[in-house]
Amino acid sequence: MRRSLVLRVLGVVGVVAVLALAGCGGGAVRDTTVESSPSSFKDATFVYLSNLDVVTDWDPGTSYSNEIIAMQNIYDSLTVYNPVTKRASARLAARWQASSDGKTWTFTLRDGARFHTGRPVDAAAVKASIERTKRLSTGAAYIWDCVRQITVKDPLTVEFTLRYPAPLDLIASADYAAYIYDTAAAGSGDLAKWFQQGKDAGSGPYTVANWRKGSRDELMLKAFDGYWGGWDGAHYKNVEFRVTPNLTTAWQLLLRGEASFVERLNPSLFHKARTTAGVRTLQVPSFQNMLVLFNSASGPLKDVRLRQAVQKAIDYDGVVAALRGSGTKANGLVPEGLLGHTPDIVPHQDLAGAAELLRQAGYGPGGKPLELTLTYAQGDDDERLLVTLLTSALSRLNVQVHAWAMQWNAQWDQGKAKDPAKRQDIFVMYWWPDYADAYSWFLNVFHSADPVSFNLTYLKDRDLDGQIDRLPSLVATNRAAAQKMYADLQSTLIDKQAVVAVPWVSNYQRAYLGNVQGYTDNPAYPNVVFVHDLIPGG
Repeated sequence: MRRSLVLRVLGVVGVVAVLALAGCGGGAVRDTTVESSPSSFKDATFVYLSNLDVVTDWDPGTSYSNEIIAMQNIYDSLTVYNPVTKRASARLAARWQASSDGKTWTFTLRDGARFHTGRPVDAAAVKASIERTKRLSTGAAYIWDCVRQITVKDPLTVEFTLRYPAPLDLIASADYAAYIYDTAAAGSGDLAKWFQQGKDAGSGPYTVANWRKGSRDELMLKAFDGYWGGWDGAHYKNVEFRVTPNLTTAWQLLLRGEASFVERLNPSLFHKARTTAGVRTLQVPSFQNMLVLFNSASGPLKDVRLRQAVQKAIDYDGVVAALRGSGTKANGLVPEGLLGHTPDIVPHQDLAGAAELLRQAGYGPGGKPLELTLTYAQGDDDERLLVTLLTSALSRLNVQVHAWAMQWNAQWDQGKAKDPAKRQDIFVMYWWPDYADAYSWFLNVFHSADPVSFNLTYLKDRDLDGQIDRLPSLVATNRAAAQKMYADLQSTLIDKQAVVAVPWVSNYQRAYLGNVQGYTDNPAYPNVVFVHDLIPGG
């Protein structure tokens, strides 16, 4: 979990890339789509069902939550992550180049792009939006920490001078904080307040048509006629985001054709969708994983032997089997598809080993009873399953777990409590990267942090911090060395210090109407459907 993110709590992720990437992933459908004239769909509406409120923050400089599903259709970044090449591709930037030392990056913008306000997307606008995001310094703004200076070379050329080498083309494709926006949209008014009225200043294919906070039909977007990507051929001209918390209701709406896409179904409904005529399904691995974080600073788990015992008590194979396809067994902290993935890390349950570690610490069968506190997300069936299996396994080892299902803000507040006595022993949450690199896990979750934010293991290790701080430069200049550093860090965190266990990586399981053509999945953009890239069918 992270951010103000009820998002991660519910384990929902998924996205669509450009139509050219349609071979990535793969959908299944049991009927044949009828080809129809593009003119039949000139006013077509794509209806996206979300089980959560859509917008918590309208400001593209600070947005860090659920509204990503709308924002990525409203705003553009300089680049976009391509899951096929595993590199950045063109978006607002037509091309770019880096100096040999990786510390100077020059981006050339596409000519003719305009904001929804009518002003041009030029180098000055890029400089202004990124500098404002950096200045606000919230959410994922840290992605720009490497930038020392931004220089406008000419109207379509912007140069970034970095403090240290970093993969800026990849950073510029981030799911949050990389949006380019018109900082002059509010005129002499307060831009932050202007945004929070439900207004936008993007350059993407859609602009806000109507926003009704708290309503079922929360948000409607409409086509921006001046979009640089154009509107030739058949496209959805409207996008409706509808809040539908009950998954059974969402499934029924899809069956009735009242919805185009359901972002999340439980395993039973998803398996039903796979055999239902007129419904397409998609299941692919994501960049999101489940983290079980251990309090290494206070309470009984200060003892590394007890942390290792809890790690060994987790039924990794059993929980993945019970997830019924919505998760795959994790190999370390970094999901497959990202630099740093380590397939040789293969966790298994070892109750005998756990019992021996407990015995060494004076607990376990025949020893003192051990009591632990654990917090997890209220309403998340997958997390509840994990907690149930772990609690049962530990109870056989004379360990009692007091598990509390909590709303994210309450869970996170407890985890950040200044008084260590008020913190939990075990914190269960999801994580995914802010851009397609593993750095996000290590910087946010395991780097020293004061005050505590997402470092809910409470580690304070200067040597570890130094290694983490070197990662962006290594990724930019020596990927082999970066891979080794990622592997070494995972060995330290999982095996030696035992501050985390990683039971699974989430699979995206989506259901959508059979007449939606061109949908695929891009794990770098959680929950996003890039609607302009879809073709409405008959």
